[in-house]
Amino acid sequence: MIDRFRCPAFWSNVPTIFYGMSRFGPKKLWHFSSSTKNQSAFAAIYSNGGIPCRLVHGSVKHKLAWNTPPEQVAFDPVLVTLAEGLCETIHPYMFVARTGFKEMLEVPNCDGQVVPLLPRLTVAIRNALGARDSSVVLVGLEALIQLSEVVGPALNPHLNKLLVPVAKGMMDKKLKEKVVETLQVVEKNGGRDCLPLIKSKIPTYSSIFT
Repeated sequence: MIDRFRCPAFWSNVPTIFYGMSRFGPKKLWHFSSSTKNQSAFAAIYSNGGIPCRLVHGSVKHKLAWNTPPEQVAFDPVLVTLAEGLCETIHPYMFVARTGFKEMLEVPNCDGQVVPLLPRLTVAIRNALGARDSSVVLVGLEALIQLSEVVGPALNPHLNKLLVPVAKGMMDKKLKEKVVETLQVVEKNGGRDCLPLIKSKIPTYSSIFT
């Protein structure tokens, strides 16, 4: 009996996706099975171990397991990289970026490490706030709340770059409530100098102190 698995004629008819030793070679097989060509910058960094945490799948909800405790992680560049990942919409990258960003900002007394990064953090958050996907905009608003709670008035010099996309959210019924909540938190943490900045971009905003 002829062993068809040893017969060249049999393998010549097997599709490339199943036969890694075809004329296309191993790289072609990898292209079909797990292409990385279209990965975002954040996904590539995470896949290469640039974020010192990993996703742990739970029966009810997922969580992050940090290789190094967040308080010992270098905020520069890890926090900035996580902020840049806030625009992610693909699992697991979106979970890692959003949860990692939140957990790093929950590190006690981290404001001294966060304030110097504000120029880069606010650019990343602005990108999320300006996204076409409303779910990403909501993530950006939540990130702005979290950042404001940590740095307080230090955020004021950077508000102009953030308020333009926030103002656009005021015109969206699905976003308006979260936008107002965000502005209230920013005003509360920003002190008396914050309200004129908000009003300059969003004249219809009503102060929490009136």
